[in-house]
Amino acid sequence: MARRPRAPTPERRAPPAPPAPPVRIQKRLADAGLGSRRAIEGWIAEGRVRVNGRVAQLGDRVTDRDVVQVDGRHVRLGESASGSGLPRVLIYHKPAGEVCTRSDPEGRPTVYDALPPAGRGRWIGVGRLDVTTSGLLLFTDDGELANRLMHPSHAIEREYAVRLRGELDGATAERLLAGVELEDGPARFLDIREGGGTGANQWVHVVLCEGRNREVRRLFESQGLDVSRLIRVRFGPLGLPRALRAGRVAPLERAEVIALMQLVGMPVPRAPGSGRGPRPEGAAGRPVSRRRPPR
Repeated sequence: MARRPRAPTPERRAPPAPPAPPVRIQKRLADAGLGSRRAIEGWIAEGRVRVNGRVAQLGDRVTDRDVVQVDGRHVRLGESASGSGLPRVLIYHKPAGEVCTRSDPEGRPTVYDALPPAGRGRWIGVGRLDVTTSGLLLFTDDGELANRLMHPSHAIEREYAVRLRGELDGATAERLLAGVELEDGPARFLDIREGGGTGANQWVHVVLCEGRNREVRRLFESQGLDVSRLIRVRFGPLGLPRALRAGRVAPLERAEVIALMQLVGMPVPRAPGSGRGPRPEGAAGRPVSRRRPPR
C-alpha cells in the first residue's frame, strides 16, 4: 500500500516586532543628526517644529508614524540617510556676512557655526560662496560625494538670482551667453532670464556650470554692470526651499541624496522604499535671450 505523501510543514513566521515606544521629539531629532538637543529645544520654542500639522511643544513624544517637519521640511524619523548606508547631506541657507572657512582670523562668523554635530566624521562643504553672497550651500560627511559634486567634469548647473545696477539689454545678454574673456580664461552663462524690476533694481536669473571665484560678478563687471545682490537659488536638482530662512539648515531626504549620487555616477546602496526626487525651484519669467547648449 502506497504511503500518502506528508503535507509540508507550514513555515513559521516570526511575530511582528512591537512598535517602538514614543520618544521625546528633541531626542529623536538630535538622533537624526539635525542638531543638539538644546538647539532643537530652541527650535521648538520658536515654533519651527511641527508634528502632524500642529506646532510642537516641549515634552511632545513621537513615533516613526508621526509626520514631523522642521522649517517646513519633512523629517523621516524611521528612515535616515545614514541608517541606510547613504551619505548624510545638509542644505544650508547662507546669509551674507558669513565666510565659508572653518575659522576666520578676522573673527567673522563662519557657515560651520550653524551646522549640527557631524558625529564621528566632519562636514565637508560642497563649494563656496563669497562673504557677500547668500543662498544655497550643501554639506556632506562623504568626501567622495563632495569631490564629485565639485569636479568640473560633471558640469553641475548653479543658478543665481542677481540684482544689477544698470540695465541688461539683449545685446549684452547675447555676449554673456556667447562667452567673454576673463583674467583666468573664457567664461559664459548657459542661461539668462528676467526676474523682475527695472533700472537700479533689475533682477535676472543666470545659470552656469562652474564654480570659479566670483565668476558671476566678474562676468557682469566685464560688461560694465555691477552686482548689488547675489543669491544662489539652485545647485543641480536641488532648489533653495522657500521655507528655509537665512541661517538655518535642514537634512536632505533619502530621495534627494540618491538624486545627487546618481547625478555624479556614485553607486547607490539598495534599501527599502523609494520616492521621486525633488522638483528644482528655478527661475520664472520671460527669457532675456535664448539658452545656448554647453560647448
